[in-house]
Amino acid sequence: MKLDYNLKLEQTQKLIMTPELKLAITLLQYSSLELQDHIQEALLSNPALEVLEPKEPEKTEEPEPPAEASTEKAAEDEFPWEEYFRDMDLDSAMTSPGKPADRSEYQSAIENCSGSESSMVEDLLGQLRMLSLTSRQYSIAAYLTGNLDQNGYLQGDLEDLTAALGVSTKELEAGLRIVHKLEPAGIGCRNLQECLMLQLRKNGSPPPLAIEVVRNYLPAAADGRYGYIASRLKCREEAVQEAVEHIRTLNPKPGSVFGEGEETRYIIPDVIVEKIDGKYSVTGNDSSVPHLTISPFYQKMLKNSSNDEQVATFVKNKIEKAVWLIRSIEQRRLTLHKVSQQIVDIQEPFLDEGIKKLKPLTLKDVALNVGVHESTVSRATANKYIQTPRGLFPLKFFFSSGLTGVGGTDYSSHSIKNYIQEMVKAEDRAKPLSDQCLAEMLKEQDINISRRTVAKYREEISIPASYKRRNS
Repeated sequence: MKLDYNLKLEQTQKLIMTPELKLAITLLQYSSLELQDHIQEALLSNPALEVLEPKEPEKTEEPEPPAEASTEKAAEDEFPWEEYFRDMDLDSAMTSPGKPADRSEYQSAIENCSGSESSMVEDLLGQLRMLSLTSRQYSIAAYLTGNLDQNGYLQGDLEDLTAALGVSTKELEAGLRIVHKLEPAGIGCRNLQECLMLQLRKNGSPPPLAIEVVRNYLPAAADGRYGYIASRLKCREEAVQEAVEHIRTLNPKPGSVFGEGEETRYIIPDVIVEKIDGKYSVTGNDSSVPHLTISPFYQKMLKNSSNDEQVATFVKNKIEKAVWLIRSIEQRRLTLHKVSQQIVDIQEPFLDEGIKKLKPLTLKDVALNVGVHESTVSRATANKYIQTPRGLFPLKFFFSSGLTGVGGTDYSSHSIKNYIQEMVKAEDRAKPLSDQCLAEMLKEQDINISRRTVAKYREEISIPASYKRRNS
């Protein structure tokens, strides 16, 4: 076998991830807010990039007013406004005729404004200050209030809290009893059972069986097994039902009254849909994205830096990056518009008639019609929202699996879930519909669906089973 060296010329195709392609892919899956952040970072790091300011309308010279109008305006300018306001009695203007001025009734606008709502911890600490407590008792109770979650439940084991405070278990339990006396009832509880018990004890006249049900039969009550509870307590089932209905009036999350929940999220729609002349048209929300351009100063510098190679290389590199970014943003806008318009065209029945007419849709369906890859459609619809006449929706909302009805009509999973919700809402609480009954009712509407699929959709929309919905 002879080894030899030779030159060979051949053509091959390879997929190479260039920086331009990587930038375009990254920007495509950004939401409007993320794109704004990326642009701001680019503006700080690339001096060749500038924001294109909108041009102001040209000012037209107004014709000179007639001589009479000029005379009237001059007369107005000559009016002694300063003297007029100096001599004017403002106090008398604020009072009605025949009534003396009372400055206490006219507080400033700032004084009339309500202060910001206090947080849960601030409110509880304020209640503790109103109690006759020693400094040690106050410190323990205040520490416990600082360990409450947003629902008002105590976080951490008593042993860990005792070690952290350096107090005895007896002192900590005494401090916890102080917290339990605060409002709202149930605050500082360690579990749901304790929360409900605290509220029942503060209630003046709860049903006789309510405390017994919470103490020993809370899981059975949640499952609606009233007959089982009645047989164990040797009472009528109606009495158990009355006790459970009273328990349902209690607040399982006492801390929620302070309104401290999840952080408010603000959504800027990336696409806006409007109906014009009977047809739905898609427009991009470009108002949230600044328009970029290349700095004229750096363009001029590139032309005049032919003698300095380092300066020319630096300026050329910055201008190329700026051009890549501008092109990628424009490509993102065009792709998003094509994909959104195709989705709107397919889901036009939903926009006209509502959720029941939402069609099942896949990424492949849109990709074939637009002429791009499925991954491109997935990136274009990720983290983006569309404002429609039906409301604000994520673009991913329009992609869902579905079923084909007996008559050949396609039903989206969202529309089937809506049917299930309406059926459950209209059911008799004494005899709730089982999953099999729901499947049979859907088949009557030409939706061929199995009981297991009904159970799956029911759980996805957080509807409990039929035995749990009885008399709820």
